Amino acid sequence: MDHHHHQQQHHDHYDGGENDYMHQEDDWDRDMLLDPAWEKQQRKTFTAWCNSHLRKAGTQIENIEEDFRDGLKLMLLLEVISGERLAKPERGKMRVHKISNVNKALDFIASKGVKLVSIGAEETSAKEGLLLWCQRKTAPYKNVNIQNFHISWKDGLGFCALIHRHRPELIDYGKLRKDDPMTNLNTAFDVAEKYLDIPKMLDAEDIVSTLRPDEKAIMTYVSCYYHAFSGKQKAETAANRICKVLAVNQENEQLMEDYEKLASDLLEWIRRTIPWLENRVPENTMQAMQQMLEDFRDYRRLHKPPKVQEKCQLEINFNTLQTKLRLSNRPAFMPSEGKMVSDISSAWGSLEGAEKGYEEWLLNEIRRLERLDHLAEKFRQKAAIHEAWTDGKEEMLQQKDYETASLSDIKALLKKHEAFESDLAAHQDRVEQIAAIAQELNELEYYDSPSVNARCQQICDQWDSLGVLTQKRSEALQRTEKLLETIDQLYLEFAKRAAPFNNWMEGAMEDLQDTFIVHTIEEIQGLSTAHEQFKATLPEADKERQAILGIHNEIAKIVQTYHVNMAGTNPYTTINPQEINAKWDKVRQLVPQRDQALIEEHARQQNNERLRRQFANQANVIGPWIQTKMEEIGRISIEMHGTLEGHLTHLRQYEKSIVNYKPKIDQLEGDHQLIQEALIFDNKHTNYTMEHIRVGWEQLLTTIARTINEIENQILTRDAKGISQDQMNEFRASFNHFDRKRTGMMDAEDFRACLISMGYNMGEAEFARIMSIVDPNRLGVITFQAFIDFMSHETADTDTADQVMTSFKVLAGDKNYILVDELRRELPPDQAEYCIARMTPYTGPDAVPGALDYMSFSTALYGESDL
Repeated sequence: MDHHHHQQQHHDHYDGGENDYMHQEDDWDRDMLLDPAWEKQQRKTFTAWCNSHLRKAGTQIENIEEDFRDGLKLMLLLEVISGERLAKPERGKMRVHKISNVNKALDFIASKGVKLVSIGAEETSAKEGLLLWCQRKTAPYKNVNIQNFHISWKDGLGFCALIHRHRPELIDYGKLRKDDPMTNLNTAFDVAEKYLDIPKMLDAEDIVSTLRPDEKAIMTYVSCYYHAFSGKQKAETAANRICKVLAVNQENEQLMEDYEKLASDLLEWIRRTIPWLENRVPENTMQAMQQMLEDFRDYRRLHKPPKVQEKCQLEINFNTLQTKLRLSNRPAFMPSEGKMVSDISSAWGSLEGAEKGYEEWLLNEIRRLERLDHLAEKFRQKAAIHEAWTDGKEEMLQQKDYETASLSDIKALLKKHEAFESDLAAHQDRVEQIAAIAQELNELEYYDSPSVNARCQQICDQWDSLGVLTQKRSEALQRTEKLLETIDQLYLEFAKRAAPFNNWMEGAMEDLQDTFIVHTIEEIQGLSTAHEQFKATLPEADKERQAILGIHNEIAKIVQTYHVNMAGTNPYTTINPQEINAKWDKVRQLVPQRDQALIEEHARQQNNERLRRQFANQANVIGPWIQTKMEEIGRISIEMHGTLEGHLTHLRQYEKSIVNYKPKIDQLEGDHQLIQEALIFDNKHTNYTMEHIRVGWEQLLTTIARTINEIENQILTRDAKGISQDQMNEFRASFNHFDRKRTGMMDAEDFRACLISMGYNMGEAEFARIMSIVDPNRLGVITFQAFIDFMSHETADTDTADQVMTSFKVLAGDKNYILVDELRRELPPDQAEYCIARMTPYTGPDAVPGALDYMSFSTALYGESDL
């Protein structure tokens, strides 16, 4: 009877309770219930379903009635399904033991609130839920239309679609045809059994040959698909969470790499540039020095400005990265040795130190070379004139003509020698001038000093030699002076007046040809005045010339009249009227040339003055404009009205207007270049130098970019921490109140006062702890960004290492380790490889070959240990 009771109930529960079932279905269904084929199908489906669970316990059944009769396998089945232990079974072979075991099984089912009667409300809702799930999953497949659990599945495409939707690699869906149900059904059943661990509960032949397949059997089979794939949903959620966390790490690591590369490049550029700026070894030629000046101008105009922007960008990237790390609960970024923001700043400081005074040094060197070139030219000119004068003088002084001369000749020779002595004395100044110029060239370190010194030495040695020879000849002539009795007065007068006049002309010619160097209008006007004064003396000089020529005419008359045997030459001088006239003509010819040179120089100086004013007019506008903009940015960054986005838009427009000003700077650079090319060294019309303007402009661009970045980081912080605009404005107001020096930062004392005003009661240790959070670099100041971070430290919901660990556990199917294949199956390729490359082997007691440790990896993601 008990056995019959069990069979009856068992039948009610699993075969569908005929009474209720018939109310729901039409007569067509009733015919099918009486069909022995239907019962065979039911039996087969249920046997397969039981075996799919019993297999996990290492057993199976062949025949429901026989194998469940002693209750042992029935109890085992319930334990596998429920995951709980039932009461201990009876192991005896007697009928009473078997009934006891069956009852234990039935009691357990009842204890779970399952009524062993026909389909009730719960089962109906489960059916609807399962149907809805099937419809949702197969919606993308146009030739599948699931409306029920019988004829909708006959062509087999529904099963194939469910598998393809979740595991597309298992079925080539595109090759299936609607008119080949046998292939479709067998494909699905084989794949499900082999890859998804779903037993074959149905027969393809039964389904194809039945007009209307059994609803219960199909539902039971489809629910196995549902259970196989719903675990997949959980894994997707876990994978998504892991991907989100990995994406943050990957992005941050990319930013760190970018920072390191940018920092290395910038430091390398600075390292290469400093020695160039520190090299203060001058070149020997003007041309080479001006090339150096041109190189420096290129550096300041073309090469340095992009580096200023790079440095600014680097600081901005660093601040943005630190903000992102804080917001995603990651530790702060520590750049590698020598690449801290402070290292870059100090390297930059060294660069600017090396640059300091470089341009000034270049200009001074150019000024020195200009002076040297001028002196060297002067030396060559004076030396050449002097050497021309001394040419042949030594031979003349060594003549022994007095030994064979008549008395009157000797007297003449002596007078001629006296005239030569006074001429020699007149040349003393020239020699001294030449020596003085050589001395100055030495002092100024003229590169060609050795050859100048040699030439100067030669002139001086020759001069000493002329002195000695003159003295000797003088003595020789004086020894015979008492023999001299007569002298030609007129020749003497000619000689005496012609010589100084001749020297005067030579001096005038030399002065008229003298080169000059001036830098101002006043200097050229001084030269012009002197030249006009010289021209005023020409009429007097002309009278003297005519007087000297008159004497010469008188001599000619006397010689003619008295037939004096003088052979028409003046014994007292070599100067003749032709020479005087030739030199006079030369002086007259040089005067207009000098006029022209002075006019041209005057025009050049006027042009220089125009260049000075042109530069000054612009610089005097640009300089104050930059100053004003700097002050305005300072104000903008402190005064907060409206939203951060509004603020950002305003600042970006502001930045645009500043960048649009660049052509004015370039234009000024052009004028500055003209000034340097014209060798203008000073400008009394402005206090601004080009360097002032360049530095100001660079600071302006850097400051606006930094200010924009600060606002962007505030937006990042606000959004991540859920701070409202009102709160943000309150933070800004408190911060401004205690930013007493109006620098956009609080120093430690101001910050302490701010904390006390907000009710923080803290001792030294607590304050030191807070300072280490808000000022990790120990700069002694607190930025607005750090202040907001501190004020909103009760952070929004951020992922933690534990949450990531839990997600990995899901993907690993609850194991303490994960395998490479599992990572590649569950995560997108690049993130799977990211994990594989960084996970260490798992070493727990349950380890298997290739096991990876996802726990230490999860911790490392948050910086709690190294990746």
